[in-house]
This record gives sequence, C-alpha cells and structure tokens, in this order.
Amino acid sequence: MSDPAPPRSPAPPAPALPEDRVSAVPGGQAAGISRRGVCLVISAPSGAGKSTITRRLLAAEPALSLSVSATTRAPRPGEVEGTHYLFRSPDAFAAMVAAGELLEWAEVFGRRYGTPRAAVAAALDAGRDVVFDIDWQGWRQVREALPGDTVGVFVLPPSLDALRSRLAGRGSDEPAEIARRMAAARAEISHWREFDHVVVNAELDEAVAEIRAVLHAARTATARQPGLAGFVAGLGA
Repeated sequence: MSDPAPPRSPAPPAPALPEDRVSAVPGGQAAGISRRGVCLVISAPSGAGKSTITRRLLAAEPALSLSVSATTRAPRPGEVEGTHYLFRSPDAFAAMVAAGELLEWAEVFGRRYGTPRAAVAAALDAGRDVVFDIDWQGWRQVREALPGDTVGVFVLPPSLDALRSRLAGRGSDEPAEIARRMAAARAEISHWREFDHVVVNAELDEAVAEIRAVLHAARTATARQPGLAGFVAGLGA
C-alpha cells in the first residue's frame, strides 16, 4: 500500500541538555522538583479525532501547550497567524528548511508543513510540555531529533465505516476527496506499530482520559526529573 506523502526530510538530533537548563514547572510535580518537558505526539488518520482530542487535552492540562506548525497553505476563515499556524510563502518555508529551523517537515496533499525547532527547545528547557498534532512521518522525525523527550500516541477510529461517516459528516468534502482521504487513512493506519501507545477513539471522553494518563506517566519518568536526587537527599534517604 503506497503512502500518501513523500518521506519527511531528516532533522539532526538535538544535543543533550545540562541539568541546570531544566526548570521546575507546576502540574503534577512535587514542589521544588525540576523536570524537563515532554513532547507528546498525537497522530491519526484524517477524521479519527486527533484535533478534537488535542483541544480537549489543552483545555484540561494547563501545563500543556500546542506546537504551532509552519505551513505553505493559505489561512482558512477564522484561522489566526501564530495561533493556528505560522503561514509562510513557499520561498520563506524553503528558507526555514535550508537554515535548519525546522524540527521536521513534510509535503502533504501538495502543501508543506513543519515544526519550528526554537519554540519547542525553549519549552522543553523550561519544563513545559508540548503537544504535536502531526502525521506518522512527523512522529518519526521528532522521535529521531528528540529521542529522550518524545512519546507518541496513535489514535485509531473504531472502524473504517465510522471513519467514513465522520469525514462525510464534515460536509466540506466532495465524495472524491473523501475517497482520497480514506485511501490515505488506510496507509496511515499501517504505521500504528511505530508508536509507543495506541488509543481507539470509540468514545471521546475515554480516549482523552487514556491519553492524559500517558502524558502524566511521561511527566513522572525518573529520567525526566533531574531534581529528584536533591529532593530525596532532603528526605534524608
């Protein structure tokens, strides 16, 4: 089965950060224990609900922020520069690629999308968590560039019929476009084994709760909390 888009361009791995660049952050952490932020990548075929899940997560998790992608596509009604996307011309996007400013990028359905590196690095350094709403290609590249910081969740629909119904229910796509997206969905689903976790979005609240549990577990990983040694020493242990 062919993939819907060409492979993403590789990004070089990020260097390891010294402990003094990892800051304390509220939200699930004991007072005074510093930790490094988490990159939470959520991927899914179109219509499986990853954007809705991402919005629910952002509303429920104050310490979580959205990674804002750069794109060459035109803004849709209601979209705001810097909030929904960073809208760039093809030439400006190409310049970002050439300068190494993107953590990952790809061309999907004839448009380019990519994740600016600097904003993600700053968030991780400050102990803030970042959620990515990107495809399986983006997951590969973010994982390669930030192997110790990234956890990936793939969201599956309960069935292909349910997925088709969700796409048709949007009312914005012609039948030919829905058929194209269904073909792309089958190709994307074939990559589910590459992810750390898989969630079936049969019931939205349950799917959100499961992904929040993944995030909370990643936050409390021993390796992510360099401040633990000092905290434990203070306990006299």
